[in-house]
Amino acid sequence: MHFKNIFLHLKLITKHRWLVFKLCCKAGEPWRGFVHDLSKYSPTEFFEGIKYFEGSHSPNVEARKVQGYSKAWLHHKGRNKHHEEYWVDIRGDNPTPVIPYKYVVEMICDKLAAGMAYKKKDFTYQYELDYWNKEKKILQVNEKTEKFITKVFTDIVENGIDKTLNKTNLKELYKKYCE
Repeated sequence: MHFKNIFLHLKLITKHRWLVFKLCCKAGEPWRGFVHDLSKYSPTEFFEGIKYFEGSHSPNVEARKVQGYSKAWLHHKGRNKHHEEYWVDIRGDNPTPVIPYKYVVEMICDKLAAGMAYKKKDFTYQYELDYWNKEKKILQVNEKTEKFITKVFTDIVENGIDKTLNKTNLKELYKKYCE
């Protein structure tokens, strides 16, 4: 483990949380932004993050390559409701329910902020839409939730983040696609 990875990983996750906070404030959900990803500072997530830190993508990817799984991810997804995996219950009557509004908005902000943090100056809203369109094919997510997220990312590309990522607009879109 490289000593400098401690600081680099801490800097990256803190920057990511700051970006999510700013986006959540813009979307009218400041509390979700404030409490976003606090579990990343827990020993289970933080130490694996340091060990597998690369800087250009999630350390969970590297952990999976080496170990076959990521202990940090298993810990993280079970504690953070803004991840679609949190809502999957394969034994339930509805294995993928519609994700509640405040968590799906946080999810959108999280995905945007992750792209911004990892892609840096190469980040574009089109990149995020393209990434989502590939990612959604392998995710277990409710069809209504998936359509809502796709619409938001598409609208961000077409109309800009300020027009799209505001509470009034997001609530209207959520009602249209998820209720």
